[in-house]
Amino acid sequence: MAQHLAHVALLVRDYDEAIQFYCQTLGFTLVTDTPLPAGKRWVLVAPPGGAPGSALLLAQAQGAEQLSRVGNQTGGRVFLFLTTDDFWRDYEAWQARGVVFCELPREEAYATMVVLKDLYGNRWDLLQLR
Repeated sequence: MAQHLAHVALLVRDYDEAIQFYCQTLGFTLVTDTPLPAGKRWVLVAPPGGAPGSALLLAQAQGAEQLSRVGNQTGGRVFLFLTTDDFWRDYEAWQARGVVFCELPREEAYATMVVLKDLYGNRWDLLQLR
């Protein structure tokens, strides 16, 4: 049996502002943006050079309950972990594009890393594994 995690749904306030942030600010690729009934869209974004088929599904929040979860899907814990082959390249590029970092980069036994926030406040780890 072979399995892999294909997509993770990320609640967003607006499809277009989320696409702008992930594709322009973080440099992700827009994999697909397909209209669906009732004004919904199937929007997948993926980091450059990522595993084939692995992507974030940008899910526009519907209703007050979902909107209340935008930016805090994990109660303030780090939600997503993005590994890179060049930490300083990505950190410096994102810093120049206005990404909000929660701390200074640090060296851990397993990685060079930093915690950042996306446009909604979800916390991410950027890591270059050893």
